[in-house]
Amino acid sequence: MNPLQQALLEKIGNDNGFEHLLSATEEAITLASARHKTVICVSAPAKQFEVQIESASPSLQPELTRNFPLSANGNASFVVSTEAALATLLRRIAGLARALPNAAVNAYTQAVSDEIAALPATLQGTEVERLVRQRVGQQKFREAMLDYWGSACAVTGIALPAVLRASHAKPWAECASDAERLDVFNGFLLSANLDALFDKFLISFDGVGKILISDTLTAADLAALGLTSEQKLRWLAPAHEKYLEYHRSRLQYCP
Repeated sequence: MNPLQQALLEKIGNDNGFEHLLSATEEAITLASARHKTVICVSAPAKQFEVQIESASPSLQPELTRNFPLSANGNASFVVSTEAALATLLRRIAGLARALPNAAVNAYTQAVSDEIAALPATLQGTEVERLVRQRVGQQKFREAMLDYWGSACAVTGIALPAVLRASHAKPWAECASDAERLDVFNGFLLSANLDALFDKFLISFDGVGKILISDTLTAADLAALGLTSEQKLRWLAPAHEKYLEYHRSRLQYCP
């Protein structure tokens, strides 16, 4: 790898979630970030780009293979052929690294600690502290959802963050721990109308991601809301199922 190639790979990494160069050899560079714990090794063999994930959440590789096929060389790496494709791959790796368990919990713990430390001693342990914890938690959950779903609705694909909501399948107040509340698999990133319906248990999703619609909604309601029985999630991971099972048990039906 010549100096120009190394500089190019460093820039692509820096622009797409890997701003720290850990090491460089003639064959590859190793990149990391202060915003997540994933470490990657990037090389450029035979006019291609190869990315080897050296340190990451166990669930990162299965998530990546949904959109990026593993290379055929047997070393669990990903190979892309253009600079644009490399940028897309690194951006997705970084987004997943920030979203997958337990990244959101770690970010929440640090942010809450900082905010509570800044509170007057008389407010610590009060309702004010509880509200701080809830606000920061919901913010970190939304950030994780935006990263995981690529800032697009999990059903429609609409990519307007201003109208997207981070929807819990198992409601915040009913979660047993911060790990559940901040688990990116405990819900979906939904457009505002779908979020409202999901939050009130008027829609849910089956085991393959197909929408389930409460029979309390009339045909006129469905038409006005733009709902159809053919809508489904863009994808569904196995880790979603335990939360969806909980949510489906609350789906509203006419008596």
